[in-house]
Amino acid sequence: MRPSRRFSDAGQAFPIYITVVAGLLFLAFAYFAVGQAAVNRNGAQTAADAAALAAAQKTRDQLAGDWVDDVLDPTKWQDIFDGIGAVDGCDRAGQLATQNDATLDSCNPGNLRYDVEVTTNKTVGDSIVPGTENAKSDASATAVIEPLCTFDLAGAGTRLPELTCKDKNWDLNPDDLTDLPEPQDLFDVHLAD
Repeated sequence: MRPSRRFSDAGQAFPIYITVVAGLLFLAFAYFAVGQAAVNRNGAQTAADAAALAAAQKTRDQLAGDWVDDVLDPTKWQDIFDGIGAVDGCDRAGQLATQNDATLDSCNPGNLRYDVEVTTNKTVGDSIVPGTENAKSDASATAVIEPLCTFDLAGAGTRLPELTCKDKNWDLNPDDLTDLPEPQDLFDVHLAD
């Protein structure tokens, strides 16, 4: 009679367990790195959006001020609504980029629009993904200034023409100019799609 040999499987699962746990930890750290990059990218987009809108709002306010200054000369109104003589709001874009911890890389004013590009000051940071420790995020945005008003010079005669801004009509009386449209009544500022 031969003695029976017993084979034991004890301890065979431990290396598999260690491999699975190591793989899961690696995936967790990789997802964390992706999350860090996404947060940094979102910060860059926020800074770009804010910078473009700030530049456009500065120009909108200036154009609205020009319209108020020339309210008694309606022959100048169309040039104002077309953006002729608009100031460059890129300095304001730079301020908003800085306030959002980013650097303004470029600001290109167009006719009633601004195209900006920014880069974050913060890096993605250290992670298990090589090369991310010095990587910064960049983003771009475009803001548009849209005139909201129409008028008819031909039908006005010697009076000021009626100004129609969206759903409101402004019957302007040259002898009482206390109730004038606000900048947001004259122009809309929004991000382009």
